[in-house]
Amino acid sequence: MHALKLQNLEEITEVQADSKNRISLGRRVKLAARRYRVLQDRSSGRIVLEPLVVIPLSEHWLDHSPKAKATLERGLADAKAGRLVDAPEDFSKYAK
Repeated sequence: MHALKLQNLEEITEVQADSKNRISLGRRVKLAARRYRVLQDRSSGRIVLEPLVVIPLSEHWLDHSPKAKATLERGLADAKAGRLVDAPEDFSKYAK
């Protein structure tokens, strides 16, 4: 998680918790994601919502394999730089 910088914060509105301790953010808050991690500073009580991305379990292995991740990142960098080669055969016949 990145360090929170107070100068990057903008006050949007003031809210009040209801009887069930829920807070509505209102329509003026533009959400960056649909899922958030809720963090609370123990000393100040400040609450931070950190946007999350859900990764399918079938793709999660990549984060636990540094060698595979490095290979993938090199391949993406090569493709972005235009360093491509023709495949020895047409693999589209294997696509469903």
